[in-house]
Amino acid sequence: MNEKLNEIREKALEQIKTAGSAEKLNEIRVSLLGKKGALTDILKSMKDVAPEDRPKVGQMVNDARAEIEARLEEAKKKMDEAIRAEKLKNEVIDVTLPADRAELGHRHPNTIALEEIERVFIGMGYEVVEGPEVEKDYYNFEALNIPADHPAKDEQDTFYVNGDILLRTQTSGAQVHEMEKGKLPIRMISPGRVFRADEVDATHSPSFHQVEGLVIDKNVTFADLKGTLAEFAKEMFGEDTKVKFRPHHFPFTEPSAEMDVSCFKCGGKGCRFCKGEGWIEILGCGMVHPHVLEMCKIDPEEYTGFAFGVGLERIALLKYEIDDMRLLYENDVRFLKQF
Repeated sequence: MNEKLNEIREKALEQIKTAGSAEKLNEIRVSLLGKKGALTDILKSMKDVAPEDRPKVGQMVNDARAEIEARLEEAKKKMDEAIRAEKLKNEVIDVTLPADRAELGHRHPNTIALEEIERVFIGMGYEVVEGPEVEKDYYNFEALNIPADHPAKDEQDTFYVNGDILLRTQTSGAQVHEMEKGKLPIRMISPGRVFRADEVDATHSPSFHQVEGLVIDKNVTFADLKGTLAEFAKEMFGEDTKVKFRPHHFPFTEPSAEMDVSCFKCGGKGCRFCKGEGWIEILGCGMVHPHVLEMCKIDPEEYTGFAFGVGLERIALLKYEIDDMRLLYENDVRFLKQF
């Protein structure tokens, strides 16, 4: 029995010495001290030992067990210390080294253009008002003098959720919400994302952004509209920028017009950028239709107003000479770093 205990002890100490991991130490513990371990088997065979020898043999087994447990604990402690030392070595920080350079993001061209537009109109006393992207048909069409049989309501152009709910095709609905409050006068712009069933190409997208403006007050005339938009064009494209208004038709304004600005690349002489015409179309505008005022409970005999709408992407494309609208949405860092 003594020889067998010494053999188990020596073999165990050698295994502990060469164990390279905590998992290996645990395997050794189980093989020796577990329910089916070598030392446990010896204790189970004590019934075969002469009664007078059992105390001596039991003591020998307990001594071997205590020594093996001590060596296992010591080996585990050394392994834990080595792991901690390696971890501390890897986590050490040299405070004398220069700090890593922080990577700063770049503002999107749309964001830059929108902030500049807002700056111009806030400087004129306008308020920035936002509206819902999911809108009722009434606010997107009917309240803007667009009847049920108008081509703009065709499902080929508009994303409908159901018969009465849609994704707004213009931010003009925010103007109707504001007029319904009855707090006059109104001077506001409403920037936001709009949706139309367009194919994606260099100049079209099913989701883009608009900035629409509205002024409602007493004695507002078309001359006020022209003066406001002329000032806007100069602030955006340079002091020498000229504007030109062409007759047009919008259901919610009468009279209506489209505004061109003189090419800020060639000064109106004609170049590749303006396709040789010297002028660039920039926005649509007009005097608010009396029927729109009436539907918002505003007396058209006492109040008049004007409205205008400009595509935010169009401003960004023109101002920064970008020739493909898709570049604005691809999140190419090489492109965005230019801004």
